[in-house]
Amino acid sequence: MPDFKKIKLVLEDGTEFSGKSFGFEKSVAGEVVFYTAMTGYPESLTDPSYTGQILVATYPMIGNYGVPRDLKEEGIFQFYESEKIHISGLVISDYSVEYSHWNAMKSLGDWLKEQEVPGIFDVDTRAITKILREKGSMRGKIVIDEDVEFIDPNAENLVARVSTKEKVVYGNGKYKVVLVDCGVKYNIIRCLLKRDVTVVRVPWDYDFNSDEFDGIFLSNGPGDPARCEITIANIRKALEGEKPIMGICLGNQLMARAAGAETYKLKYGHRSHNQPVLLAGTDRCFITSQNHGYAIDSKTLPQDWEPLFVNVNDKTNEGVRHKTKPFFSAQFHPEASSGPVDTEYLFDEFIEAIEKYKKGRA
Repeated sequence: MPDFKKIKLVLEDGTEFSGKSFGFEKSVAGEVVFYTAMTGYPESLTDPSYTGQILVATYPMIGNYGVPRDLKEEGIFQFYESEKIHISGLVISDYSVEYSHWNAMKSLGDWLKEQEVPGIFDVDTRAITKILREKGSMRGKIVIDEDVEFIDPNAENLVARVSTKEKVVYGNGKYKVVLVDCGVKYNIIRCLLKRDVTVVRVPWDYDFNSDEFDGIFLSNGPGDPARCEITIANIRKALEGEKPIMGICLGNQLMARAAGAETYKLKYGHRSHNQPVLLAGTDRCFITSQNHGYAIDSKTLPQDWEPLFVNVNDKTNEGVRHKTKPFFSAQFHPEASSGPVDTEYLFDEFIEAIEKYKKGRA
């Protein structure tokens, strides 16, 4: 067994948890949140929506299947959700030093060290989760040598940090879709490509309204949607037209704000692979993958909009749609990765809306 250096997690309420370091040895600060997935740590760590956050994994053993190969297809990694790890730090209970998987090329600890992300293990993650469930997500820091100040990452425009800086085109499909990148997960691009779509990925503040395209896709991303005023203004222009629009996660919140609704911060957010949601007005339930800290206030939706999905656990909004135009969004992740694929059919509905729109203009 390697000799692990001592390290600690400090919460803003003064609670401290002592553990061992298995990642890059530096002190960091961020927002401490927990997620309940049993698998999928390579995908979660590379999800831009976790930018600025210290992630607490509730599943007791992490690292047992290592880190997958960094192969690319269509210009994007096959097994990751972005080009790098986005979390500020990782907190786990039991780190598996030995890993085994047919696709593994390195250990989780080695990956964290390469990406300069600290990791702490041998701490009571159940106790941390109980604190966060009671008090809500809070500022925290991982301290190994020198101390650092607490920070609130949501005070910054995190979307501007993670969005692409230039236009990028993927594929050569039948349908042309503008993907507004607010921190997009690669599996969203994969799901569009396999549906014969040419994906035009643009920065978060790009005004796409004068471009030629068949539909608009609003991606997931980190932080407070209210900070994306430029994106909201561009979406508001698009809502005056008829071209189909689909949004996921942050994209759901941005579409709602563009329509005139309000958003608010959840107590500790939804971050798991097992969140049940109901299709509004029905008993049809889906198990979904989620990662968000903000939600739409459904009571503030304009009259021509309505909820599309509702969370079974806390009745929060999980999607919206326009009553007459082809605009809809989901708060959860239909593309999953990792997580259940029960709702990937929403991509098919988006393509069907595009086909209908194109036929109407023919």
